[in-house]
Amino acid sequence: MTLAFIRHGQTDWNLNKQLQGSTDIPLNDTGRAQARDAVATLEGVDWEVIVSSPLSRARETAAIIAAGLDIELGPAYDELVERDYGQGEGATAEVIAERWPDHAYPGLESLESVVARGEAALERIDAEFGDRNTLIVCHGTIIRYTLAHLAGRPFDQIRNGSVATFERAGEAWRVLSVNDEPLTEIVG
Repeated sequence: MTLAFIRHGQTDWNLNKQLQGSTDIPLNDTGRAQARDAVATLEGVDWEVIVSSPLSRARETAAIIAAGLDIELGPAYDELVERDYGQGEGATAEVIAERWPDHAYPGLESLESVVARGEAALERIDAEFGDRNTLIVCHGTIIRYTLAHLAGRPFDQIRNGSVATFERAGEAWRVLSVNDEPLTEIVG
């Protein structure tokens, strides 16, 4: 079984460089185009089902990809919601620099919690879909830090609409690619 994380397409908050987090912001037209573009990247693998975060930007991205690949649109998982940035959500870099230069936003969810949720979601998806090749649409921070934990190395960013693949290797997960690039070619 192969799984792939896909970061949702762009939103207006992404475009305006606002911290998005768990706030439910919809895709914009660029985000919808990114979801359609992801279909071409995903062709060539026998994907069988796509699941997502329940946030609308992830759910719509999943629906666009499901239609483009003609695969099942599976459930949404609360564990896949983006990191809660507390009072920082909606803020621009300028506001963050002024109010929270240390990025310690009141109400900020810990990275440990984000990774634990990401791993719990993978275990649930694995249990529910067994040997089916499964796509998972969610969010940049949860993808970035879950993959970093699985791969044992950091990643700088996860691009909107990008794909990261991984597979079960015994009791562990093995990361194969990040941001549409094979892991072996990514300079860390």
